[in-house]
Amino acid sequence: MQADDRPARVEDVHELAQAMPHVTVEHGKSGNPVYQVGRKSFVFFRTPRPDAVDPVTGERYPDVIVFWVPSESDKEALVQDEASPFFTTPHFNGHRSVLVRASRLGELTRRELAEVVQDAWLSQASRRRAEAWLRDRPGLEP
Repeated sequence: MQADDRPARVEDVHELAQAMPHVTVEHGKSGNPVYQVGRKSFVFFRTPRPDAVDPVTGERYPDVIVFWVPSESDKEALVQDEASPFFTTPHFNGHRSVLVRASRLGELTRRELAEVVQDAWLSQASRRRAEAWLRDRPGLEP
């Protein structure tokens, strides 16, 4: 198995987000990392909230990660696929982002996670930065 085909891990989220250009890391009130490009968040680790709970126990999910997506149609494609670990909540209606529990990251390969992180970065980076990054990667689409 190649490294990119192995199951994704939380460490990969940090590594992939930090590998993107012009990234800064802020920390929320609880110390949770928020990855930004040009002061715009593109990936962040969310603190437990009442809108993301276990349907059986009612316990708040402690491990939700938010990824920005390029469009509402991209969001819908990710959350409507029943095999996908991505989901959303009413709190995120109209927001171009998807949620995933860290405990379900292994359902993605590292390669798939890299695409999600890159798309998140591209959706928040300035046009100039996005175009420069894509120029260095023939075959990738904006």
